[in-house]
Amino acid sequence: MQAIYENWRHVFKLDPDREISDGRLEAVCMSGTDAVIVGGSTGVTFDNTVDLMSRIRRYEVPCALEVSSEEAAVPGFDHYFIPLVLNTDRAEWLAGRQVEALRKWGAFIPWEDTSAEGYLILNADAEAAKLTGARSPLDAETLAAHVYMADRLMRLPIIYLEYSGKFGDMELVKRAARLASGAQVFYGGGIDNAGKAREAAAAAHTVIVGNIIYEDLEAALATVAAVAEVPFGR
Repeated sequence: MQAIYENWRHVFKLDPDREISDGRLEAVCMSGTDAVIVGGSTGVTFDNTVDLMSRIRRYEVPCALEVSSEEAAVPGFDHYFIPLVLNTDRAEWLAGRQVEALRKWGAFIPWEDTSAEGYLILNADAEAAKLTGARSPLDAETLAAHVYMADRLMRLPIIYLEYSGKFGDMELVKRAARLASGAQVFYGGGIDNAGKAREAAAAAHTVIVGNIIYEDLEAALATVAAVAEVPFGR
């Protein structure tokens, strides 16, 4: 059965810990984006996640949750992504927190609607990098080794290249997408205009647009059409 995200090219990512008006949220959900992912590095709670999900559910756009903490595991989303941070020496971010959560909730998880994400956090200044102790930046060969591990050894369905607030090295992103034989490569970070959205779409399978939603809505909305102009190379 085809996974819900396999044909996603453009995705908006919303942070439950950031305020967004009803008008801005409507524009995002009605923009023509393929999906909305809810998730964030800090300040994500059950209450603010439920609140954001209920507001998004007024629209028909697919809505997924990136489960960054046990407290924020909210039922009712179309899909769930479980991040595994690959470029850290801290085992808690690869299998520690996840195993603890599964001890409690493993029998209740909708496994057919749940996917692991192999995260590579590539901006050392990002909050997520500091939180997880991610080793960054990575040179081309180290990145390739991580892609081989995620794609060939671990057989993860998704590799997420996260630059979080900084526009990344598109040559590295292209290389990751070429090396991935089965995994879908998500890219996120620093996409604040249509031109960068096109560049990212030419490099990765799926483009994630986040921060610019809160800073310049028109620029964010322009990324939807820009990504659609680039053929899907998967």
